[in-house]
Amino acid sequence: MGAGKTTLGKALAKQMNLSFIDLDSFIEGRYHQTIRRIFEEKGEDSFREIERDLLREVGEFEDVVISTGGGTPCFYGNMAFMNATGTTVYLKLSVDELVKRAETGKDTRPVLKNRSGEELKRFIVTSLSERSRYYEQASLVLPADTMNTEAETDALVRCLEKMLFS
Repeated sequence: MGAGKTTLGKALAKQMNLSFIDLDSFIEGRYHQTIRRIFEEKGEDSFREIERDLLREVGEFEDVVISTGGGTPCFYGNMAFMNATGTTVYLKLSVDELVKRAETGKDTRPVLKNRSGEELKRFIVTSLSERSRYYEQASLVLPADTMNTEAETDALVRCLEKMLFS
């Protein structure tokens, strides 16, 4: 959450003249509801099933960059599916950078809304410890602490392009 998946994904897709899909936006468009509302009305288990099904749908598209939610790789064998159908990238950030980004965007993320300071940091540390075993299975790991400006994003796109084609 807040790692820059959508920002980098859009920039990479544009640079490589590919389509871009944000999986959360795709789900919202299909269900005509926000992710938050789907979670509230159907619960996390149902949301994760929807997420799995639509990931498999968009995962069959060609010439596309897909940005997933932070939890996507952690359920229903999604990471194995993504690795089998494409090149996966883990944008790895330090806890401090994730906390900084979460503080600025927490109003739009229900799970972070009432957390701040040490409580927010503990939440991020706990989430990372639970999820990192999935994230580390990615084809490529890209340090992304420095992706704060457009120029830095462009530099990471060039770096990622080199990694993809070397």
